[in-house]
Parts: sequence; structure tokens; C-alpha cells
Amino acid sequence: MTYPLEPLRLDRRQLLKFGLGVGAAGLLPLGSLKASTLSTNARIVILGGGAAGMAMANRLSRRLEGASISLVEPREIHHYQPGWTLVASGVWNPDKTVRPNANFVPPGVRWVRQPALGIDAEQRRVSLTDASVLEYDYLVVATGLQLNYHLIDGMTPDLVGTHGIGSVYASLEGATRTRDAINAWIAKGSGKGLFTAAPTPVKCAGAPLKMTFTTLSRLEETGHRDDFSVEFLAPGAALFSQPWVNDFVKQRFDDQGVTRRHHYRLSAIDPGARQAEFTFVGPDSEFTSHHELREAEYSRDGLRTVIADYDFIHVVPPMSAPDFVKESDLIAREGPFRGEWLDVDIHTMQHNRYPEVFGIGDVIGAPINKTAASVKAQAPVVEANLLAQMQDQPLPARHNGYTSCPMITGIGKAMLVEFGYDNNLDFLPSFPFIDPRDESWAAWVMKDRMLQPAYYAVLEGQA
Repeated sequence: MTYPLEPLRLDRRQLLKFGLGVGAAGLLPLGSLKASTLSTNARIVILGGGAAGMAMANRLSRRLEGASISLVEPREIHHYQPGWTLVASGVWNPDKTVRPNANFVPPGVRWVRQPALGIDAEQRRVSLTDASVLEYDYLVVATGLQLNYHLIDGMTPDLVGTHGIGSVYASLEGATRTRDAINAWIAKGSGKGLFTAAPTPVKCAGAPLKMTFTTLSRLEETGHRDDFSVEFLAPGAALFSQPWVNDFVKQRFDDQGVTRRHHYRLSAIDPGARQAEFTFVGPDSEFTSHHELREAEYSRDGLRTVIADYDFIHVVPPMSAPDFVKESDLIAREGPFRGEWLDVDIHTMQHNRYPEVFGIGDVIGAPINKTAASVKAQAPVVEANLLAQMQDQPLPARHNGYTSCPMITGIGKAMLVEFGYDNNLDFLPSFPFIDPRDESWAAWVMKDRMLQPAYYAVLEGQA
């Protein structure tokens, strides 16, 4: 199935800027790669070979002479996870999102193909599932995060693709089965679709919204949009952390006939009955209970619950750092990330209690920053500060929280949202001719065709 795209409204000068912008976004090497090398016999362990871990392996292998660098990553295949929304939306073939990890592991780096089991921060040791131990002088934690489907009663990743259940986060296979579940719902010709969000920070916070918007495009293409009911249930008052994006999404949902329900957290699912239970976590004045949401006969933790029937439901699980990180001394002990996320200084990326440890990517406790664009911005900071720490020098680099989200607002259009810790628009836009507040085909082209090469450049330490 193909979808018509709007004509590209860019003149030749803008197209030239577009090409230059792609280079600035990550296709061209940065000057930092010409920095001098450091001779050392330090033992460095990098936990995780996703975007963050692989980027650090490549960067450090170029900057350090004589170091022993071990990359702990059990997977043979690297997944381009930003492409999973396009797979689930029926736009991309699943094979487009996979590459062998061997393509990215740099020469001279020891690839340890074992899952990590534990971290002893006091002894500076990492234990592996084969009972072996890696000792380190410096540790880079780039494990990514953990999908906690088990916190939704009755839900497991194996259910994705069955009983009308979808979840773009589960895996590449899960994204593919989500596409099939959406296709089956559309083929039915009518019915109710529920789209959910999680009560925790999640990777690619825009993905639940993107899945809603692309599905709306699919429904509208049938010519029978009114035969389908679509609801979005969020655990809080906001749908997105950036205020103006939040306002845009709320208005667009209203315009496209999406029923918004705020302060509803998915707490259980009954696949056989195609029913979902939601726990209401907001003020009583905002509780809505009518024929579409049946109030349950019991409460959870003293909170009211409702039952909703569905024909299709998109599940977004709660997320956290992996269990072995949570069980270590590296986990945050206080504040909003206590017990759930890696305890780092969100500007220097250095651990708050163990100066020889740095964090990068989805695992860190930060108010935003769980995107591939965040990794691109964090990697040079971790590189510079780790080398400074190794030389007992002040840490020179700071991360301002930069992240971006190509917010797909329909098949064939998107907005390039860029912001940082202050949730502002004060950054120099990566593409000056693209207004981040406007939907455009150019932003869609970036997501569909140009960000993947930039992503692989980040893995290779070239951006």
C-alpha cells in the first residue's frame, strides 16, 4: 500500500541548505575526531552495544592508545529502533532496520558476547552470566532501558500481535506484529482503538503519539473514518513534555476526533475478553465514567479503576534501568529517579558518587533525553570528560539536554521538534529552513530517508 505525499515546497537554495543540514546532523565528521590521543593502560568496560555503547567504543578506540577496551554486548544484530514506528505503520520493511553488530565494533575493542549480570561499584567489577568477571578502571554504562510489561497485569511481550494487541516497543518482531494487528482492525471495518502512554520516562517519548497519528492516517484513507472510534489515554495531564508540542497534539487529536482521557494508567489487560483496565490517578473532578468506560467493582491501591472494551490497543509499558543496574550501587538513591535510573550528573554525564563511572543514553536519570539524537549530543561530552577524568583534570564538557523528535503527524508529514533541559526553542535549528512548529513533507523525508545514515555515523563515532 502506498500513500500520496505532498509536493516538496523547497527551491534550489533551500535544497542546498537541506543537504548541508544533513551533514550538520551527523553525516560529516566533527572536528573533535582530530583531537590528540592519550596513551594509557587503563581498563575500560562499556556496558551495552546499542547506539550509545557502540558510539563510545568507536570514539574511545580512536582517542586511547594502549587501553584495554571491552564492549559487553550479547546481541549479534543491531536494531535501528527509530525505524520501528515506520515498520508498525506499514511504511518500512522490517529488514531495513537491522545490521550486523560486527559492522560497527571497532578493531582493537574486545567484544564480550555475554549479558551483564551485576556491577560491584566498590570493587570495580562487572559479573557476566557465564560466571566470568571483568575488572575495570573506568566504566561506561550504556545499557539502554528495560521494558516492564509485567507491571501491567495479564500483559507479556508474547501477546503483541494477538487479541488486537500492539506495542511498537516490544521488538522488531513486535513492531511487525503490531502492523498486522492494525491491519486486522482496519480490515474489520469498524471498532474501537485505544492508544496508551506509560507513567514512567520512556525511550522516544513521541512514539505513542506517532503510532496514533499514523494509524489515523490509515483509518482516514479507508474513507470510513467515522466507523472507527479512537481514544488516547494518558497517565498525566500532558501528552508531551514540550509545552507547545503538547498543545499542538491535544488540538490535533480534538480536530481528528480522538477522545482524550487524562490521568488514566493502563493497569491490567484481559486479552481473551479484549478488555483493558485503567487506574485513575488524577483529581476526582476529572474522573469520567460512562457507558464507554465501565467503573470496576474494586480499586487498586485505593484508586478508582475503569474497564474499557477494545478492538485494538497499543500498549506502552512502564520502563526503567535494567534490573542488574537497579540492584547495584550505581542506581539513584534519592530524587525523582530514585531506585529506577542511573545516578549521573545530567550535564557532565559523570556518576554522582563514583567518578570513574559515566552514563550515556536511555539508562540515565534525566528529565528528557531518551532518543538517538540525545546520544549524538552526549557522546562527545562523555568522551571529553572521561579523558579529562583519566588525567585528573577538570571536566571540560557539558550536555545541555539537547534532543530532537521527528514528530510524525501523519503518513507523509512530520515536525522536527528540537529542545533541551529548559524545554525551549533557543537552539540553533539543525535545518534553519524547517520551522519546528510547522508540519512539512521535508521533515517527513528526514525521518523516512535521511536520519538512518546519520544514526549509523553516530555509531561509528563519525558524528
